[in-house]
Amino acid sequence: MKYNNPVVKGFYPDPSVIKVHNTYYMVCSSFQYFPCVPLFESKDLLNWKQIGHCLTHKSQIQLETVNSSGGVFAPTIRHNNGRFYMVTTNDTTHQNFYVWTDNIYGEWSEPIYVDQGGIDPDLYFEDGKTLFMSNGVDDEGVGGIVQCELEIETGRKLSPSRSIWNGTGGRYLESPHLYKMNGYYYLLAAEGGTEYGHMVTYARGTSSSGPFEAYVHNPVLTNRNLGGYELQGVGHGDLVQDDLGNWWLFHLGFRQIGRWATYHHLGREVFLTPITFDEDGWFTAGHEGTTLTSFETNRIPDTVIQQDKKNYTFENTDWNLDWCYLRHPNTEHYQLESDKLTLTGTDVTLDVPASPTFIGLRQKDFNATISVDVSLTSGEAGITIYMDENHHYEVAISGQQDGYKVVERLNIGDIKSREHEVDLGNKQHATLVIRSNQERYSFLFQTDGEEILLGTAQTRYLSSEVAGGFTGVLIGLYASGPDTSAEFTNFKCDYH
Repeated sequence: MKYNNPVVKGFYPDPSVIKVHNTYYMVCSSFQYFPCVPLFESKDLLNWKQIGHCLTHKSQIQLETVNSSGGVFAPTIRHNNGRFYMVTTNDTTHQNFYVWTDNIYGEWSEPIYVDQGGIDPDLYFEDGKTLFMSNGVDDEGVGGIVQCELEIETGRKLSPSRSIWNGTGGRYLESPHLYKMNGYYYLLAAEGGTEYGHMVTYARGTSSSGPFEAYVHNPVLTNRNLGGYELQGVGHGDLVQDDLGNWWLFHLGFRQIGRWATYHHLGREVFLTPITFDEDGWFTAGHEGTTLTSFETNRIPDTVIQQDKKNYTFENTDWNLDWCYLRHPNTEHYQLESDKLTLTGTDVTLDVPASPTFIGLRQKDFNATISVDVSLTSGEAGITIYMDENHHYEVAISGQQDGYKVVERLNIGDIKSREHEVDLGNKQHATLVIRSNQERYSFLFQTDGEEILLGTAQTRYLSSEVAGGFTGVLIGLYASGPDTSAEFTNFKCDYH
């Protein structure tokens, strides 16, 4: 059969995957968004259904003073003796911790902290022992992939932290994962930075603590030399084996906006690449060490049909799964119904690293039409195309006692521009519309059966190359102003 990449679209970076019985489970990074660490399941590797989040309580994660692209980094999910573990980092507070659950569909524990620095932590279980790994510096000041033994019930270190591998020479050695296969311990990592030089590397040894011998043809997977190729930033992977004994690599990558336009704004997404072992136990990945937009394979039955959801509404999404908030929300300002959203604004705006009245969906493809009916009392409410507090675009209704207007606003770094506005008179209602493609967003509104174009803006100014950071664009509904009350109905996001 043929399958298409990415297998999970939109801002879901740093995938980690396990298989328990006949089901695969995956977690991804969430940074400053809450709830944290999206959790998915799949029966066939291709079709993923979100079933929850790992961090759903304020007590589990500190987000109040987290800047954009701070907060929750690179989780790993593992399973041992019937218990699920998710280990991650709050990069803002520089704390590694893990939570656990005995019911993958239920609540997760309060955090257990580990006294080892670095990021991208991993847990490895064998013979009653638990090994903890991260990138960083060991107890002797040596950098690399750092390992210690843990008491899993408490997080207490049972051995000093020791550097066990220094990578292949690429910058930003990170994302360590340890596996035992074919009598060897394989140490998977990422190097090159999570940008255009990103790559997957690995080494193997006969002990879980090394020494490790690097694969002679590293990097085993990278798209860094495919100039003009739309899939870039390939790296940060996790291996998983299917029922037939085949191995696969789940990893991140991103789609740039065009063959010659080196910008990406949808965020880092989830890609699936086949792994093949040779007779000496070394493995290769993908097509000559690269990943592709599609793979032909006989490893997945022809009966599996890869789904691609194209239409999102209030009615066919789940407020607790598909939507997310900026940091910890004040839930009193959100009234969530099956076909309607009511927001109460505050004096916290989208321009500050706090928690404005905002609820968002990840943008999943370039070509889309987004629309919603908005009714307003006063203040401002509308749709935001949001990258971070310094890079976002809005189309909104703004109202005061002297009447109402539809406005288009662009926020690009230090430039905050109210681009266009149209008077609505005393009308408190309009249909707001955003149309997008690879290169531009167009901002429109509909009233009295007429559609009016306010203006357009380039997608590149919301890209990671311009904005920086590790996130992607969210389609947000928001309200701003302490006296604002806004009702949103007939929300649609249709991908073309």
